[in-house]
Amino acid sequence: MKPRIPFLLYSYLATEMLAPFFASFIIMNCVFFLVKLIPFLNFVLELEIGFADFVRLFSYLFPNIFLYSIPMAALMGVTIGFARLSSDSEILALKASGISTYQIIPPVMMVVTLIALLTAYFSVSLIPLSEISMKQLSYQLFTEKIHKGIKEHTFTEALGDVVIYVDEIDHQTGEWKDVWVSDMREVVNPTITMASTGNMTGKMEDMSVTIVLRNGSLHRPSIASAQIVQFDNYQINIPLNSGKDGALHLKKTSLPLNELLIEAERMQEDTPRKRKIIIEYHKRLVLPVGCLVIGLIGLPLGLQARPGKKAVGIQAGLTIFVLYYILHTVGKNLAEVGHLPIVVAMWGPNLFFALLTIYWLVKAANEKPLVPTFIVFLFLKMWQVIAFPFLKIYAVFMRFAKPAAIEDNTTVTDVSEEDSQVTISGNAKSRVFHLPACEYYHCPNCTLEFKSIEVAVEAGFEPCRFCEHLI
Repeated sequence: MKPRIPFLLYSYLATEMLAPFFASFIIMNCVFFLVKLIPFLNFVLELEIGFADFVRLFSYLFPNIFLYSIPMAALMGVTIGFARLSSDSEILALKASGISTYQIIPPVMMVVTLIALLTAYFSVSLIPLSEISMKQLSYQLFTEKIHKGIKEHTFTEALGDVVIYVDEIDHQTGEWKDVWVSDMREVVNPTITMASTGNMTGKMEDMSVTIVLRNGSLHRPSIASAQIVQFDNYQINIPLNSGKDGALHLKKTSLPLNELLIEAERMQEDTPRKRKIIIEYHKRLVLPVGCLVIGLIGLPLGLQARPGKKAVGIQAGLTIFVLYYILHTVGKNLAEVGHLPIVVAMWGPNLFFALLTIYWLVKAANEKPLVPTFIVFLFLKMWQVIAFPFLKIYAVFMRFAKPAAIEDNTTVTDVSEEDSQVTISGNAKSRVFHLPACEYYHCPNCTLEFKSIEVAVEAGFEPCRFCEHLI
């Protein structure tokens, strides 16, 4: 008999994952929105953009934001969902009913795959379209500001270091008469250009405008000698985009996926520009696959939660997310300078975390700790060495502050008697015990329990470095 697919179970698990996914998605986008908004306001105020154009312009940034917020929300959704199920003993009930961890993977895979496909749609299709729309709207706003700023008998500073003065403007043809231009770009003394007529044209492909002057002279003053050049036609090119690589960035990010490879094949030599185009191609594929891998790794992290035990899956998930994008950024930079092959640098983080996900899924299915005990022990030892001086200072401070804090009839003997009633956790390997206030009270090796501190001491156990200041 062919086994039936448990649709009810799958839909229930999908609901448990999607609810925190959407909540995390909204929170992440609000954070990214505020981060992007502050520098974006400078651009808006400089061009005096209206509210409608501001909304349109800012909406073109969201596909790039979604490329990072969706994978993070997927990781948080899976981790929080299964942490809740584990904390409420629902995972334990499923296992008692004969449902193993491997049978839980299909609904997780389906949900994460749909989220990864959504990320791929943004990465492959919407981001190039948004870049083109952003480019067109930015160029339109730039040129509108420039044309509105150029008026008769007025010094126009809309082009930054290039100042324009026009004596007369033909409003039908846009032709200028008696033009004066001061160019202070990368010079100490401005270059003055005077012409009988002129006009201004623009190229959206290069995000630049060109001032065309006719029948005039150019004056370059200097301490050594001044230079005067007569001309019939003279052009001044002014890029509107900021940064040396701005035009290249707009070009490579606005190209469709298939045209990126065509553009790279046209370049015979291995140049930095060619590498950046190939890296952009791989980036659009790597991040959606990374969303799938990062989302799946949330399952073993969420299963680490236990009733009455502090959940560490969320903190670990955030750490893994940050580590993934650090490795992605480092690999991308190494590929740009040619220190690593592009395929290895771009796909290496995905391969590493995919193997880590498989390893942790097997560990979680066998109900074993994700991190080996000796690694946890070494980490705790390192943490003790680092934190011990600060705890020592805190203990000395509390020792002096304690008498002043006790204002009632409670005595030190009463406090000791109260503490002696709590359960003490003992580590059979290191022969140390921990009080409930210690962060290592629930360590994996703490399998022994003592009724009081006196019983633990009589059994040959000693307080850990943190607990000895609490006794």
